[in-house]
Amino acid sequence: MRSTDAVGTLFVSDLHLDDARPHIVASFERFCAGEAREADALYVLGDLFEAYLGDDDDAALNARVAAALRGVADAGVPVHFIVGNRDFLLGEDYARRCAMDLLDDGTVIDLHGTPTLILHGDVLCTDDAAYLAFREQVRDPAWQRAFLARPLAERRAFAAQARDASRAHTSSADMAIMDVNRHAVESALRDAGVTRMIHGHTHRPAIHDFTLDGQTARRIVLGDWYEQGSVLRVDRDTAVLSGLSTN
Repeated sequence: MRSTDAVGTLFVSDLHLDDARPHIVASFERFCAGEAREADALYVLGDLFEAYLGDDDDAALNARVAAALRGVADAGVPVHFIVGNRDFLLGEDYARRCAMDLLDDGTVIDLHGTPTLILHGDVLCTDDAAYLAFREQVRDPAWQRAFLARPLAERRAFAAQARDASRAHTSSADMAIMDVNRHAVESALRDAGVTRMIHGHTHRPAIHDFTLDGQTARRIVLGDWYEQGSVLRVDRDTAVLSGLSTN
């Protein structure tokens, strides 16, 4: 049973859950067993996993994460998910196991009376042409069908290579091109007809207030979970972005 003292609507992203970081996995499970069950809703804005290889992957980690999220849903809290650049292969089968619904990247929600655009955030990094080309390739339905038809062992090997390539790209690229592009942010807000956006991906947690077409606008960037858990708590009056202890 949920208490009557809800903690608002919670947002997380970029957890990058992986067996190599068991303390982060345990922290996520505690979060799901505790605060998340008192929320109005929980939104996960992508990169829940360090790598996700398909709904047929029988890894123990996938089962643990599904059980944790289902526990939130079973407590009466709606759980929503937008895929990221690490878990774009997460589909309806796994979503059902988690009892969560899949949302399109770039969905507008009514967040305590304020229309808000939510997305993973990678599409805003328009200066990173190499990444966007890779994104276009792996989001192609034909590519995904062919990839998911491969044996799991091959998919795991591909994922390891992709992570190595991503690290090499990150270390060699200008950090500025891997952040969001201001014009892309403004265009996304205009196209959605809103003045508030929440996203992850860049691992640069902050709340940015600015002026857009004469109106006050806000962009909230969620942090990652590599060292601690970053959680955004939103109610009708406040939006608080803070870390969550992983000890």
